Amino acid sequence: MEINLQPILENESVLVTPLHEEDFESLYAVASDPMIWEQHPNKDRWQREVFKKFFEGAMESKGAFKIIDKKTGEVAGSTRFYNFNGEDKSIAIGYTFYATKYWGTGLNPSVKRLMMDYIFQFADRVILTVGATNIRSQIAVTRLGAAKTGEETVAYYGEAPKLNFVYEIRKSGGL
Repeated sequence: MEINLQPILENESVLVTPLHEEDFESLYAVASDPMIWEQHPNKDRWQREVFKKFFEGAMESKGAFKIIDKKTGEVAGSTRFYNFNGEDKSIAIGYTFYATKYWGTGLNPSVKRLMMDYIFQFADRVILTVGATNIRSQIAVTRLGAAKTGEETVAYYGEAPKLNFVYEIRKSGGL
């Protein structure tokens, strides 16, 4: 079975659809809020030029998504699949951000469940890397059932390397 890193995924509340070049403005409208990035390792990503680099990386990844709130039709944020490894059957999910109005609403776990239900057809492990200073996201991934497995320095596309914590969720439910 061939893996598609940009399937269309949806449930009753959210539509996760492949990111396209023409989505820049609607996604930047969400990302331009500095509060989204206050705990992120790259705190200036709300700036248009910095976000342009992030968006270029998203497009080059060929695994990025736009997340749409089906109740309002609004762009809620973005996420992506990346670093698929067919040998050890692992893939990363990350580069996720949401408009602050969606924080604490259950949207993130809903999106991650959709993504994991899909990707566990092809992978046995999902890796999530979270900035060492991003406490909010660390809590979110542990609520998904992820366990911290390490630390690594990550160089985001076009940005300086930063310390990240590595988390893992296994298809089997254990580590």
